[in-house]
Amino acid sequence: MSEDNKNKEKSVPEQPKTIPNETAGINVEGHVLIRDKETGETLLNQRNAIHYGNMANLIANALNNGSGAYIQYMAFGNGGTSVDTTGKVLYKTPRVSEAFESGANLYSRTYYKTINTVNNEQDKIDIIAGPSYTDIKMTCTLGYDEPADQDLFDSSTTNQGDYIFDEMSIFSYPSDPSNTVPINTSTMLTHVIFHPVQKSQNRIIEIIYTIRIQLS
Repeated sequence: MSEDNKNKEKSVPEQPKTIPNETAGINVEGHVLIRDKETGETLLNQRNAIHYGNMANLIANALNNGSGAYIQYMAFGNGGTSVDTTGKVLYKTPRVSEAFESGANLYSRTYYKTINTVNNEQDKIDIIAGPSYTDIKMTCTLGYDEPADQDLFDSSTTNQGDYIFDEMSIFSYPSDPSNTVPINTSTMLTHVIFHPVQKSQNRIIEIIYTIRIQLS
């Protein structure tokens, strides 16, 4: 080997050693789509607020194989808005926090449904892996007969009524399934407040609630 080639080899800089990334940030965001299942009319299409304290606690428990550390319910309420004297709809602030809150709840929860079901295309949870994220896609369908004591038609002229929904959320599996109202022992993970939507016997409503989890 010539002296010139030796000098060229010596002049090649040493490649820096790869340092592993020992920290990672986790980003969780949610999106809600509510539509009339028969007509396809979109009733709501917006993002939601994540209860970061409760979500972080659930993820940590799931990684530790904690009992019941998974999603179980979709809940609905009618306490997210009010109407002022001019008829303007006023929206309350979502009840979320960066701290763990076992008692976090909707302003006024009036109905809930199990969505973690088996062999049920109407109420289900799908896990969808993306290029740099994973989506938890939750589908909940409120049929003609749900809730049982709803109005016949969606013709209310006010935002008053148990099933004129203006808030909803996702809840974990209950810590006490034997409780008379088991969701009372669940943890609220998200909260979204929106323009009132009435559920009545004359239509089927489908809710597609997606939570995207991404590491950065």
